[in-house]
Amino acid sequence: MNIEYIKLFVRLASTHNISQAGQELSISPAVASSHIIKLEQQLGVRLVHRTTRKVSLTEDGQSFLPHAEDVLASVEAARASVGAGSALPTGTLRVTAPASFGRMHLMPAMKGFLSEYTDLNLDIRFSDSIVDLVEGGFDIAIRNAELKDSTLVARMLAPDNRVICASPHYIEKYGQPNSPDDLFQHQCINLIGLENWVFSTPDGNISIKTKGRLRTDNGEALRDACVNGLGVAISSTWSIYQLLEREELVQILTDYPLVSDTAIWAVYPSSRLLAPKVRAFIDYFSAYFGEMPYWDQALMDL
Repeated sequence: MNIEYIKLFVRLASTHNISQAGQELSISPAVASSHIIKLEQQLGVRLVHRTTRKVSLTEDGQSFLPHAEDVLASVEAARASVGAGSALPTGTLRVTAPASFGRMHLMPAMKGFLSEYTDLNLDIRFSDSIVDLVEGGFDIAIRNAELKDSTLVARMLAPDNRVICASPHYIEKYGQPNSPDDLFQHQCINLIGLENWVFSTPDGNISIKTKGRLRTDNGEALRDACVNGLGVAISSTWSIYQLLEREELVQILTDYPLVSDTAIWAVYPSSRLLAPKVRAFIDYFSAYFGEMPYWDQALMDL
């Protein structure tokens, strides 16, 4: 069975478009269509439904897909094992990541990563939406949200520590809260879905349902609004550490740390084998960020 046919089928399952799948593998639509037909002939089943606009998997195609993905992972692992593991990862690694974190902390490290893995290409898509890895054809997703899909595997790349902050201008005008209960008297800028702030206190954990005139679904917008003095906000240290260094923001309620187990995760589809290119990415960035990432180290000196 031709590996290139299987590779094309897996991309077709993600794109639902023969032309696009072929283009990603540098083959023409006619050749791509011919490859799929030959694969169906070899298997003796119809794998896809074809229309003028879209291609979808048949029931047999859906059953074949996870096995096809395992075959590709096995082939890549076998190639990497030649020469006692001396071969470097090759091919294209497709990654999706949150826009802010990706721009601030992934892109500055890409020069070093690509210099170390010279035969590896990167296709990175930035989006704050939770994308479907399999449907999108991604090898890895970077996430700082709770992992809910049991078909995925997660490896922690770095902690995601969060703090309460406000601008000096806001504090000068409205005062500084001295306890979590004081937040009821303040304007709180809320990230949608994160309205309940849980604090550790000498009397145990307490949850404060914060209120304010502004709420948003974008972390950068929340950060900018906080800098502009619109209220008190909760934010990740990786997002605001430079603002804290420049004293454009001030950390408050430091005696009442937030209760949170958030982290930056590398998420990938579960499989018998971890593709070498995926392992290379995870190992590189785990070492790059370390147990205490540079953004938290910077705050230790404040």
